[in-house]
Amino acid sequence: MQLSEFFGVLRARWTLVATCVVLAVLAALAVTLLTTPVYEARARIYLSTERVQDTPQGGVFALTSDDLETYVSILNTPAVLEPLREELGMEPGHPVHVSADVTGSTSILNITATAADPQEAARVANEVGPQLGAVAGEFSTLLASSGQKVISTPIEPASPPSSPTSPDPVRNIGLGLLAGLVLGIGLAFLRHALDTKVRGEEDIRAHSDAPMLAGLPLESTSSKGLVSVEEQPHGRHAEAIRRLRTNLMFVDVTTGRHSFVVTSAMPGEGKTTTAVNLALAMADSGRRTLLVDADLRKPSVARTLGMEGSVGLTTVLLGDAEVHDVIQPWGSVGMDVLPAGQIPPNPSELLGSAPMEALLTTLVQEYDFVLIDSPPVVPVIDAVVIERLTGGLVMVVGVDRTRKKDLVAALKQLDTVGARVSGFARNFVSGKSSGEYRYGYHTYEQEAASETRRGRRRAEATSGGRGQ
Repeated sequence: MQLSEFFGVLRARWTLVATCVVLAVLAALAVTLLTTPVYEARARIYLSTERVQDTPQGGVFALTSDDLETYVSILNTPAVLEPLREELGMEPGHPVHVSADVTGSTSILNITATAADPQEAARVANEVGPQLGAVAGEFSTLLASSGQKVISTPIEPASPPSSPTSPDPVRNIGLGLLAGLVLGIGLAFLRHALDTKVRGEEDIRAHSDAPMLAGLPLESTSSKGLVSVEEQPHGRHAEAIRRLRTNLMFVDVTTGRHSFVVTSAMPGEGKTTTAVNLALAMADSGRRTLLVDADLRKPSVARTLGMEGSVGLTTVLLGDAEVHDVIQPWGSVGMDVLPAGQIPPNPSELLGSAPMEALLTTLVQEYDFVLIDSPPVVPVIDAVVIERLTGGLVMVVGVDRTRKKDLVAALKQLDTVGARVSGFARNFVSGKSSGEYRYGYHTYEQEAASETRRGRRRAEATSGGRGQ
C-alpha cells in the first residue's frame, strides 16, 4: 500500500479512529480516577552486630552477604510483619507491603514500603529496620551462640511522599491515547478491507483513471418526481447536473461525436434519472438534444417523464414507423425523447444491428447532442454494444450502493471489448462531499439559459411550433 492510500483510508474513516481514541482516553481516565492511590516511601539502614552486655568476652561477629540475603528473604514473613503491626498499632492481618535490596557488598539495606496512606508508608519503612534486627538472631545460629545481636542504624529515614506513585495520570492517558490510536487505525483498515461498497472517489480511482465528472448529491429532487432540472432548477441536484453537463462537453471535444451512452454497473444506481436530467440540462443550454431509451429490457425513461412509451426505438428498428413520428418533445426546454417502445425478445441483437447503427448516425447528424440510456453493464452486454456506436460512455456509480466487485466486473467487461469509460458520475453523494457551490442568486449560466428558453418560445410562437 502506498502512503497516499494509507492516508486516504485514514481520511475516509477518521471518525472511527477519533472515536476509538476518545473512548480509550476516557477509559484510561476512568481507571485513573477509580484506582486507589499508592504511595511509596524509601529508607536506607545499616546493619551491624553488637555484643550483649551479660555475655562473656569474645570475638566480634561480622555479618556476611548470606546473612543479609537471609534477612531480605524473611522480610515479608509473619516473624517480621506481626511485631511490626503490633508496634505500629495496626490491626492483625492489616496489609503491609515492604521490600528490600542490598547495596553492593555492604551491610546497607534499601527499604521500600508502599501503602494507600503516605504517613503509613513512611512509618513502615522506618520501623522495618528495628524489627528486622530484633528477630535476626533467630535466623543465625552463629550469631546467637556468640552472644551478639543485630543493630539497625538509619542512614536515610523515610519521609511521607507528597504524591502517589500510582496511578500516573499522564502515563495512563498517554497509553490510552496510543492504544486508541492503534486500535482505531487497525479497525479502520479492517473495515476498509471488509468494505464491499464504493464509498468515494478513491474506491473508483483504484480501478480506473477516467475523470470524475460530477458528484450528484443525495437529496429529494422534487416533491413530484425525479426531474430536478425542470422542477427545482436552482437546487443542489440540478446544479450538480449542470456541472456534469459542462464537464461532459469538455470530454466531447476529444471525441467530436456528440453522443454518449449513460449506464451503470448494476441496477438501482440512478442511471436513468441522471440521463434524463443531463439531457434536460443539455437542452437548457440551447443545444438540440435527444434522449434515447435503449434499455430494451426494463425501459424507464417514459415512466420517469410521464409520457407514452408503447412506441419508440423498437418500432423504428422494425420498420413500422419513421423515427420522426415516434420522437416526442418534452418540457419547455426543447428536449426530444425517443422511448424504448415494445420490449423485444432479442435486445442485444437488435441494438447491435445495422438499422440501429444507421439510425444513430442519422440522429447524431440531426441533433446537437444525443444521450442514450442503456441497461447496466454487468447483467447484460447491451451497453457494450451501444458504446461502439457513440462517442463515449458515462458510468454512474451509486455511492454506498455500488459494490466494488460489480464496478470491477463492469470495467473489466468494457476493457475486454476495447470500450473505455469517458468519465464517472458519483450518485447519492451525501453532505458536502459533492463539492458543489450554492448561491442565493441565479448564476450567469442560469440567466443565459433562461434567455435561451425565452428566445426559443418566441421562435416557436412565430413559426407555429418547433419542427424536426
